[in-house]
Amino acid sequence: MKEFSIIEKYFTSQSQPRQDVIIGVGDDCAITKVPANQALATTTDTLVSGVHFLPDTAPSDIAHKALAVNLSDLAAVGAVPAWISLAISLERTDEDWLDEFSDTLARLCEYYSINLIGGDTTRGPLSITITAQGFVPPESIATRSGAKPGDLLYVTGTLGDAGAGLDILLGKLDCSTLTTLNSQQQDTIASYLTERHYKPTPRVLAGTALRRMISSCIDLSDGLLGDIQHIMRASKCGAHINVESLPISPALAALVPAEQAFDYALSAGDDYELCFSLPQKNTSELELALNAANVNFTCIGQIVGGNMLILTHNGHPYQPAGHSFEHQFDS
Repeated sequence: MKEFSIIEKYFTSQSQPRQDVIIGVGDDCAITKVPANQALATTTDTLVSGVHFLPDTAPSDIAHKALAVNLSDLAAVGAVPAWISLAISLERTDEDWLDEFSDTLARLCEYYSINLIGGDTTRGPLSITITAQGFVPPESIATRSGAKPGDLLYVTGTLGDAGAGLDILLGKLDCSTLTTLNSQQQDTIASYLTERHYKPTPRVLAGTALRRMISSCIDLSDGLLGDIQHIMRASKCGAHINVESLPISPALAALVPAEQAFDYALSAGDDYELCFSLPQKNTSELELALNAANVNFTCIGQIVGGNMLILTHNGHPYQPAGHSFEHQFDS
């Protein structure tokens, strides 16, 4: 199939129209309208086969993750998603692959009320790039730069699951070693953790609920140890994390010892939960907002003065075994 045939068959017909889209897929540019009194938030992420997902990953899971990581960025600034553009590079035409990928992407776009408005298709190694845009009131934008000493430090959901799920897929963790559990229970744990790797949940509703009360926010893509330091640098502050407070899922707790679970929570990437700081006077408002959004959250420490990241476990200094992910480039 040729480029424009692929675009027409798999993406143009699946695009869900929004009233703020004047021209969508099929023209030289997409033309859109930004609502009054709203700022436009824009983010771009690229997923490359063998780097961001395993080569044998199902196309539906690739579509889910490609969209979710972008929506997670929008959630971190408190934006409501509106539009996406897709650039996809394919080694060859595989109609079954394209059917599954495009169907999943269309279904998720409908779920989040967003519109695919354009992009590009080219031949080459498999990679997917999505640019996502959304709206946020200018006075309520969440950033990395507003944390103050004394603010409490929180995360949504549980941490470390996606990293453990990847290690299960790579054969580094084996649920069959859980001899106290039957095979069905072992499979349930493995399925939960690998699904957390394949299908992260972007905290869009939490982001919009939090934006007016928090002092800083970031989504956890590369691991808590690294990502919290982006807040520290932008806010010119330090942070103290109580390792024993890190939220660990029952599945991860059943699979590995507590210290290993903590290291997954600190160092493993791909959780795409939100990490945010909150003035202490807003704790009651936080509980009401996230309980209403049905999102679990945990206080894991506090913003402090200086520029150091302090880790303690039950009051004693804690040295993690790992470190956060960072791309390395040849010089």
